[in-house]
Amino acid sequence: MTKITPQPGIMDIALYQSGASHVEGVSNVVKLSSNENPFGPSDAAKDAFTKAAFELHRYPSSDHSSLRNAIGEIHAVDPARVICGAGSDEIIAFLCQAYAGSGDEVIYTEHGFAMYRISALAAGAKPVEVRERDRVTDVDSILAACTENTKLVFIANPNNPTGTMIGDGEITRLADALPPQVLLVLDGAYAEYVEGYDGGVRVIEQRQNVVMTRTFSKLYGLGGLRIGWGYGPQHVIDVLNRVRGPFNLSQAGIAAAEAAVRDTVWAEKCRTDNTRLRAWLAEALAGHGVPSDTSCANFILARFADQATAEACNEHLKSEGLIVRCVGGYNLPNCLRITIGDEPSCRRVAHAIGQFMGDSV
Repeated sequence: MTKITPQPGIMDIALYQSGASHVEGVSNVVKLSSNENPFGPSDAAKDAFTKAAFELHRYPSSDHSSLRNAIGEIHAVDPARVICGAGSDEIIAFLCQAYAGSGDEVIYTEHGFAMYRISALAAGAKPVEVRERDRVTDVDSILAACTENTKLVFIANPNNPTGTMIGDGEITRLADALPPQVLLVLDGAYAEYVEGYDGGVRVIEQRQNVVMTRTFSKLYGLGGLRIGWGYGPQHVIDVLNRVRGPFNLSQAGIAAAEAAVRDTVWAEKCRTDNTRLRAWLAEALAGHGVPSDTSCANFILARFADQATAEACNEHLKSEGLIVRCVGGYNLPNCLRITIGDEPSCRRVAHAIGQFMGDSV
């Protein structure tokens, strides 16, 4: 009989379910389940990726210096304190691997991103879920949950799947009140969608206990390449680089991401279009009796009367070739997360939900 067993905590991880991309028997499907940029990457990023094909036999840079320098230039951060990963998910995993283990606790909020719990368990640590207040991060709840065993606190700002966020004042209050052994992680996967928001840079620059993660998968439209980055105090980045594999990013990915971050015109266009269409869709759904909180990301969280209504609406949308995301796994069984698509997609989903709500009254 085999005695091969995984480390404690591994079998407590439920397999991650990504957003669906097809509906059996339905053509002309619109995918609004994974918060992807409907406009895709910029032409500059696509050109850089194509040119990189001629160097596929070469190993990529192990220090990502060209990409880190581009990030530093565009985001006004010190490139020496930037770390790059295979999506921000890998940076999250690095943080848990480096700072949390057996007997340690990792805090996240009740509607927070699934990878916080998964990465904590993978590192052998105990995930600790704290409540939010009306689907918004509650600083007081986080502070009350901290113990001498707490090592990491994760908050997504804006949060996924709620779309809500807290301001710098609350982030600062949290960072300054945490126990001295705790590292605060600001997940900024959707930070680029917030006009004028730096993702936490100003907070980080004044402290030694705050780090942020960012991604090229959302606004920059490079989800298929898996490029993310983190920024924090030098002592944290030095630790993370010790567990990072030397060739964790492809050369093509590095080239495309560098071109993408430098193409600020395309990024601004995508942000502006998202803001306009997000407001339109939220208002249209509210007109059909489906409310949502003010979203700061590229999706809205549509709230229904109960779980049965949300699930019935999801089935109706699928029959119309519209794929959105059920979020019962995020403790929101009466909600559907709907990615902001292009204008035809937004109009199509609003019309379908209007049909459903009219029929269900």
